[in-house]
Amino acid sequence: MTSPHPITRWLTTATPFWFSLYTATTAFCLYTCIFALRKAFGVATYEGLEWAGASFKVWMVISQMLGYMLSKFIGIKVVSELGAHGRAKGILLMVSIATVAWLLFALTPSPYSLIFIFLNGLPLGMVWGMVFGYLEGRKTTEVLGASLSVSFIFSDGFAKTIGGWTMAAWGVSELWMPFVTAALFFVPLLIFLFLLDKIPAPSAEDEALRTKRLPMTGKDRLHFAMTFLPGLVFLVLAYMMLTIFRDFRSNFSADIFKLLNIQDTRIFIRTESLVSLVVLVVIASLMAIQNNYRAMVINHAIVLTGMVLVGLGMWLFQHRLISPTLWMVMIGMGLYFGYIQFNSIFFDRLIATFRIVSTVGFLIYLADSVGYLGSMAVVLFKEFGSELNWLDFFISAGYVVSVAGSLLIVGSFFYFRYQYTRWPKN
Repeated sequence: MTSPHPITRWLTTATPFWFSLYTATTAFCLYTCIFALRKAFGVATYEGLEWAGASFKVWMVISQMLGYMLSKFIGIKVVSELGAHGRAKGILLMVSIATVAWLLFALTPSPYSLIFIFLNGLPLGMVWGMVFGYLEGRKTTEVLGASLSVSFIFSDGFAKTIGGWTMAAWGVSELWMPFVTAALFFVPLLIFLFLLDKIPAPSAEDEALRTKRLPMTGKDRLHFAMTFLPGLVFLVLAYMMLTIFRDFRSNFSADIFKLLNIQDTRIFIRTESLVSLVVLVVIASLMAIQNNYRAMVINHAIVLTGMVLVGLGMWLFQHRLISPTLWMVMIGMGLYFGYIQFNSIFFDRLIATFRIVSTVGFLIYLADSVGYLGSMAVVLFKEFGSELNWLDFFISAGYVVSVAGSLLIVGSFFYFRYQYTRWPKN
């Protein structure tokens, strides 16, 4: 039998503080690098490029989203059935395909290059669940999950900042910028993947506190879904709205800022860094709550607060009571209070509350698949069925998310509270 790696041996005996610091840092840095492989292209506007009556950037977003959406449906099975031994190899394969896809995109004339943006999104859609598999089911999952989740807030702005810098400082063209940016992040990505793969499996104490996590068969997935069907419908629809709004904000924030006459690309990292810090502190603090049901209730309250914050931010901006930068920060906080919950600790606490042996990956990918389907529909509607500009459409969408999302999350709370009163407490 092969002896554990020295890092694994150290982490097995390390205090919760040092284990959490090591794991949270490596997970954060790993996904920051991964995210750059997907989102750096958003900093460019690709002006002057069109195809079939629409801007080329819109076709880029649609192509990548199609691949990402399909990946989420595939991930319901693949990620929920993937064992711990296959995570690192799976992540390495997915990010390698995504990077090569950007190279082929740069080498291929448009519109044929769009196929490679599709192939960039297809593998990356499964990476999140593989990375989160290292973190779920632990007594410190709040800290670990929040650290991982805020990485895509921070990295969204960071990747765009680096992408913009390669064009400004190195003269990289908009078509080559995504591959150059991906190449810059690839070696650090490999280092952090190696480090994360050395963490030990959840301990007996973790399993006692958060329930054992195991791969799920098709029968297991069907049983879980039918057991909590009404509540899952509420949650999936709420998450779909957050996904739509988050993707729209991420993909077209450069276009929105341009309409507001803001050209400084450093605004992305300034706004997203502040959002990341606030959301991380709020969500990580839930680790102090050991009662899983109480934590699940508070999770609902945080998501609801985020929904309300989005609507309030839109109203204040429309009435010119806050600046565009503060508006984007406020919207980001409201959005990610909900979005990060669903991508990390919300489902983890749900599983722990009802003590069903399963995996968070199944629930995340169930919600993600519907979320990105809705996101795709909205992008198509905006480009081909609406006369609104990006800014007006973004504001209208924010109000819809705020009102409808609030109603859905309230419905979810009452459903799961009712289920808990009837659930065996052994």
